[in-house]
Amino acid sequence: MRHLIAVRRQTGLTLVELLVALAISSVIAMAAVSALIVSRQGFTTVDAASQLRDNARFATDLIQRLGVQAGYKDLKYATTPRPVNVIGVPPTPLFADVSGVNNAFASYTDPYNSWTARAAGSVGYGSDILILRHQAAETFPDSSVSDRTMIDCSGRLSLAPPSDRDDRMVSVLYVAVGTDNEPSLMCSTGPSTAQPIVQGVENFQVLYGVDNVTPNTAPGSATVDSVADRFLRADQMVVAGDAAGTNANWRRVRSLRIGMVIRGPVGSAQDATAQTLHPLGQAKNASGGSSGSAMSSSSDPGTVFSPGADSRMRQTVTFTVHLRNEQGI
Repeated sequence: MRHLIAVRRQTGLTLVELLVALAISSVIAMAAVSALIVSRQGFTTVDAASQLRDNARFATDLIQRLGVQAGYKDLKYATTPRPVNVIGVPPTPLFADVSGVNNAFASYTDPYNSWTARAAGSVGYGSDILILRHQAAETFPDSSVSDRTMIDCSGRLSLAPPSDRDDRMVSVLYVAVGTDNEPSLMCSTGPSTAQPIVQGVENFQVLYGVDNVTPNTAPGSATVDSVADRFLRADQMVVAGDAAGTNANWRRVRSLRIGMVIRGPVGSAQDATAQTLHPLGQAKNASGGSSGSAMSSSSDPGTVFSPGADSRMRQTVTFTVHLRNEQGI
């Protein structure tokens, strides 16, 4: 009887005990879900940061290679002067091997000569165009076969040597929004050839290190030493109504200062705070570089870039390319 009575008294949990157990289980479940969300956000951020680094490295390597190729000429043209005209003066080349446009994007059908200004507030506002030219490649001695060492911005190799002194491969770099509604660094090698090469580039800045160039003034007879003494914007290289003077200024470019801002997908950042970025470099000073930042100017849209709070991770890339080849005729 005692055994039966003891068994009958084990009737389960009370309501209070059940509620306490449910509360504890809920707290544990919420903690587990929170930990999972935080871990997933961390993985997303790490993945986005890795992708940004890869994109930045690829863009940097490509632009540096194109920069050192700019102005390259086949040996038979580099070692011989341009033929003189009937009055004994070498004709002026129709183009420069390094040129660009400030705050614009290139025409799809005529990227070498036609550009459109960017509207304030649009994606890519303030971004520039960079145009680089070089001859296709060196030819083997006593042969018409190219050594296939030169590429354009699409990675294309030229299979044939240059046909004449002015035969050039051309790479046009600029920012545009693709079919996926994401800004990208675009590559154009001719009419209707534009294609994205680096996704997420929303700001592309170019300054030109020049040797003895006065803004918007044709160069005089001042001695040049092939060393850049100042950096100018593309619009400062232009001499109004003087194409020859403008090209002469472009041929005094000795280096390129490149600044880019590359963004990740929505939600890739840990927070959604607003940012102010300086693509061309930030000076170290007491104010944290916000004033007097390296090569930032109110006259050059995009050199101070404030994308707002959109929970995207961003990376600023800044580097200088020293041109290897003579940019003369």
